[in-house]
This record gives sequence, C-alpha cells and structure tokens, in this order.
Amino acid sequence: MEGVIGGSVAFLPYMNFFESLPSWTQNFLNLLFWSFLIVLYGIFVWKLYRWIAKKDILELNLSRYNTSTSILAKLFGGIIYFLEYIVILPFVVFLWFAVFTIFLLLLTENLEISTLLFISVTVVAAIRMTAYYKEDLARDLAKMIPLTLLGVAITQGLFNFEKFLSQLSLIPQFFSDIWIYLIFIVVVEFFLRVLDILFLAFDLYDESEVKAQE
Repeated sequence: MEGVIGGSVAFLPYMNFFESLPSWTQNFLNLLFWSFLIVLYGIFVWKLYRWIAKKDILELNLSRYNTSTSILAKLFGGIIYFLEYIVILPFVVFLWFAVFTIFLLLLTENLEISTLLFISVTVVAAIRMTAYYKEDLARDLAKMIPLTLLGVAITQGLFNFEKFLSQLSLIPQFFSDIWIYLIFIVVVEFFLRVLDILFLAFDLYDESEVKAQE
C-alpha cells in the first residue's frame, strides 16, 4: 500500500492540474490518452510477437563456420554459438518477460507482485518452448495472451488514469524479485537448445516443419 500511496504523492501535481480542468477537457484528454495507449500497445504486440515466437531469435549466420576446414574458425563459431544461445538469447527473452510483467501490472488489479512475475515467466517460457515445436503455435500464444489481456482490461473498466499512475509506482518493486526468474529463463533456453542440437544430430525431426509459414 505504501508504494501506491507514494506513487500517488509523486503524481499529485499532475492529478491536481488534471482535476482543475473543465469536465469536457478531462473527458477529451482521457479519450486521447487511452486511445493512444491502446495504439501503442497494439503496435508493440504486433511488432514483437513474431520475434519472441521465433526459434532462432538472433539468427547469427553460423553456417559459414560449419563449412570451414579451419579448426580456429570452427572454434570461433562454437564460441559465438555459445554466446548467442546461452548468454545473449536468455537476456533477450528476459526483456520480453519484463515488458509482459509491466503489461500485467497496468492491465490487471488486486494481484501481488509475486503472482504477476509467476504468470509472466510461465507464459514467456511456454512461448519459447512451443517455438521449438511449431513457430506458428508460439506466434498464436505470443499475440493471443496480450490481446486477450487488453480485452479483459477494457471490459472490466480498468482504464482509470489515477489507477494507472498508481500502478506505475509499483514497477520498482520488480527489481528485487526478478533474479530467480532470470535464472529460470536461462536454464529453460539452455535445455531447449541442447535438446534441439541432439534432435538435429540424430535426425529426429525436420527443422523446416518447425519454422513458421510467412
């Protein structure tokens, strides 16, 4: 509760200014603000759902090292592969996790921070897992859940400017609780990549069937 109160105090000058305006002006600004926010939300989801649902997000071209006869080149390619899929990729996925958590915070109510983080990381992990099975399925998950969340927020009347500002004040509380979720994402992505390498090595599946149809 202290976080909400603190956030309200921080935004008090803006709220006082807003409430001092004529009612028609407040309604106009409310309509403009939420319309603009929905547009931004829709664009963000549209741009990023394809990205997070791709099996190979970074798409470094490592095939050139496989065809090389140089041991040094192959070693360098292996190091890049390790950095991409074991170090860089989990942090990229974690960025989506952080953004999705903020979406949940702003578009829901009466949920504890721990619950928001749990929901967010399980959804992101599910998207990444399905990306190694079928990218089309992962895409459906990556866009369906955020858009459904938006629909629920609209129908439940959660679009309240003061509540929105109060929820924003809770975001810093995430920072002390996210390390376990970062480790979880790293572990999940690591095992997915190891399994992918093994399946490809033993020719257990056709990778072309995993890729999404453009």
